[in-house]
Amino acid sequence: MITGQTLKLVILEPASEALDIESLRATVLKRLATQPRATQRVDTSASPPRWVPSADFAINDHIRACADTDCATQPDLWRIVSRLMSEHLDRSRPLWTFDVIGPLEDGRVAIAARLHHAMADGIAAVRFLEALLFDEHAPAPTNPRSLAAEPAASGGGAWRMPAAVLRELGRPGSPSPFDRPITIARELAFTGATIADMKAIGASRPQPATVNDVLLGIVAGGLRTWLAAHDTIRRHLRAQIPVSLHHRAEEASALGNRDSFINVDLPIGEVDPLVRLDRISAETRQRKRLDDADELYEFFHALGRVKRVETVARRLAGSAREFSLSISNVPGPATPVAVAGRRVQHLFSSSEPGAHHALRISAISCAGDFGIGVCGDPQALPHITRLAEAMENSYIELHAAATKQ
Repeated sequence: MITGQTLKLVILEPASEALDIESLRATVLKRLATQPRATQRVDTSASPPRWVPSADFAINDHIRACADTDCATQPDLWRIVSRLMSEHLDRSRPLWTFDVIGPLEDGRVAIAARLHHAMADGIAAVRFLEALLFDEHAPAPTNPRSLAAEPAASGGGAWRMPAAVLRELGRPGSPSPFDRPITIARELAFTGATIADMKAIGASRPQPATVNDVLLGIVAGGLRTWLAAHDTIRRHLRAQIPVSLHHRAEEASALGNRDSFINVDLPIGEVDPLVRLDRISAETRQRKRLDDADELYEFFHALGRVKRVETVARRLAGSAREFSLSISNVPGPATPVAVAGRRVQHLFSSSEPGAHHALRISAISCAGDFGIGVCGDPQALPHITRLAEAMENSYIELHAAATKQ
């Protein structure tokens, strides 16, 4: 069962005093006017569903102290956020909650922010947190997409569109190891890196790789180790990379979805981590040069006028033979941010796996820190935490190999 929500895990630096939840509620309440969706619910009494004001909105329903107080360690925190991700958001209310967790034994406090994808895609979800939860900070540099792709030159899009469709959707892959039935159960785990290290790794290559390429290299190395332990290692694994087409210049209240994707083959059969990275980088460079993400967005937008055709095309694009897992990367705050006067030490993201795609990986940056979240169905794919550990080791291996060059 797919609930369509995302979870942003905000980890605050240690402090001697407890986080004042009433003060946090009051602060968020003052900011709600900037985010109309925050006080609206989905009315499904008629077709199509529509957003309507929530007449009985109460801030206490949306900013809550976690009832589970057994949260001393990192495994405890992972267990609690896994449980939260397994729960439905209450669809009779606005589709977001901030659950305050902790403090942990080291004095840190976490906030699990859940937001339904019906409200916002990745970048719009970050804007939601910036508007309601994070203290004011300097504006981030312009970065219009999750993948740093330059816009294609104007003209010629119509004839290139079929080529983009063939490149992205015209080459069905081998059976996916993640094509398994999905239940409501979720298991989450997290790891991380630094933007500085990832940029250094990318800059070390003969053809410089982007931070997103390095992320895919880290994931590929982790999957290689993790799948080998399950005796399902293979030559490559196709990943779908969501690409947000939102622009930073848009109003902060402009929620909703404007996203596309590209498909990339992760060479998990390759032993050398630098060769894996170079192959990934070459493929993403070609996809961005040809502007496949924009072309596919326009393609599906055009198909929207013919609903039956659009339904078939989207079913094909989302099938397990087209890609095995989704890996997203969203730019978060570029400068340090805080909540209730406490600096955000780490920011992680986690998104729902899809039907026939029992694993999903999400990344987000925050002031030089880079968080990677793994979300899966533990009944379909046990030991998700081991994948996070394998990706951490992959990061260490890739960094060591790059610095020896």
